[in-house]
Amino acid sequence: MSLDYKTVRNEACDEFTEKRSRFIGYCKPVTTEQEATDFINEKRSKHWDARHNVYAYSLREGNIKRYSDDGEPSGTAGMPVLDVILKNEVYDVCIVVTRYFGGVLLGTGGLVRAYSQAAKLALEAGGVVVMENCAVCSLECTYNQYGKVSSLVQELSSGLDGTEYGSGVVLKFHIKPDMLPALQKKLADATAGEVQIQTENEDYFPSAVIE
Repeated sequence: MSLDYKTVRNEACDEFTEKRSRFIGYCKPVTTEQEATDFINEKRSKHWDARHNVYAYSLREGNIKRYSDDGEPSGTAGMPVLDVILKNEVYDVCIVVTRYFGGVLLGTGGLVRAYSQAAKLALEAGGVVVMENCAVCSLECTYNQYGKVSSLVQELSSGLDGTEYGSGVVLKFHIKPDMLPALQKKLADATAGEVQIQTENEDYFPSAVIE
C-alpha cells in the first residue's frame, strides 16, 4: 500500500466578497470521478442562478486531476483552484467555487487571486488531515494481563478500534507498520511471550489535522 497522504476531513464551505462579486468555496472528500461529478452537479443545481460554478478535483486512484473555468477567461479560475489543491498536496478532494457577479470586472489577476482565495478558504473550512497507512491488528490477552497490555497498545499504536470481553480480552487497533516490532517486543517482555499480535490487513486512518 502506498504512503501517507493528505485529504480534507469534512465537506465544508466558506465565502467572501470581492468588488461586489460573491465567491463561495465548497470542498468535499471524494474518491471517484462519479463522486466528484455528483458534488459539482449538486452545487450547479443549488446555484443555478450564479454566473459561474468553477471546479477542480484531484484523485489518488489513477492520479486524476481535472478542472473547469466554467466560462471565466481561460486560466483564471479552474487552474488557480487546482493549483491550491496541488500546492497543499491534498488528494481525493473536489472544490467548487461559485461566483455571483457583482457588476465590476476584476481583471485577469484579480480573478486568479479571488478563485485561489476561495479555494484556500474551502480547504481550511474542510480541515486538511493526514491519512496514515496503518496495519490493522488484534491481540488476545487474559484479564490479568489486560491493564498492562492495553497501556502498551495505547502508548505505541495509532489508535484503539475496539475491545471485546469474553473468556479473555480481545483488543483491536491500528498501528504504523514500523512500530509493530517495538510493540511486539514490549508485549513479549510484559507477558512472557504469551501475547501475540495478529495482523489482518492494512488501511488508512486519519491522523493529525493540519492547521
